[in-house]
Amino acid sequence: MDWGAVIVAAGRGTRMGAADNKIYLTLDGRPVLAHALEAFELCAAVTSVAIVVAPGEESRVADIVRAEGFAKVSEIVPGGSERQDSVYIGLTALRTDGVLVHDAARPLVTSAQIEACCRAAEAEGAAALAVPVKDTIKVSDGAGFIVSTPERRTLWSVQTPQAFRREELMEAHRLARSEQATATDDAMLLERLGRKVAIVSGDYSNLKITTPEDLPIAELLLARRRRESDGT
Repeated sequence: MDWGAVIVAAGRGTRMGAADNKIYLTLDGRPVLAHALEAFELCAAVTSVAIVVAPGEESRVADIVRAEGFAKVSEIVPGGSERQDSVYIGLTALRTDGVLVHDAARPLVTSAQIEACCRAAEAEGAAALAVPVKDTIKVSDGAGFIVSTPERRTLWSVQTPQAFRREELMEAHRLARSEQATATDDAMLLERLGRKVAIVSGDYSNLKITTPEDLPIAELLLARRRRESDGT
């Protein structure tokens, strides 16, 4: 299969409390977006990348792509009002057999993780990067009381990228749109169709930049990764 990627960068990230979109915040001297894109640029399985951005920010993202020399970026398109809308727009901008969907706010993803998702999806139909839940999870009744405790060994915290056959994911999106169904990630849309999504073991360092404390944590993780690669 040939693989494309939809990089979702259209969110505003209000929980960051920053004046600017979090994908433009500086991480190790470069925009958060640049770190995420680099992993896809280095992944041999990926041939093209479509970036979905907030309307009006196309030229700003194009400047980053040009400055970083990302040759695989084929499209920069304005997103919709919700993440689900933005992903669908990105899907229509690609022509590859397979597609990876990745949140630009996860800058520490690696090309090896991307490759692993592609291979799992080729074998199983769809795949999502995930890590085991560390904490004990409780289910509430909505009124402030615990009603049950799921078995922790069955729980996974899902990440991105998630990998799919592009036409199959588009079908799932179209059905959700026609039924006005919403999902917090794309694997959920495949689940609605009764399709299985394989789990690919990820890494806890593939964090999502969501709140202000996430950025310095990402800086520390990047520094550790650099020391490990240098053998120091």
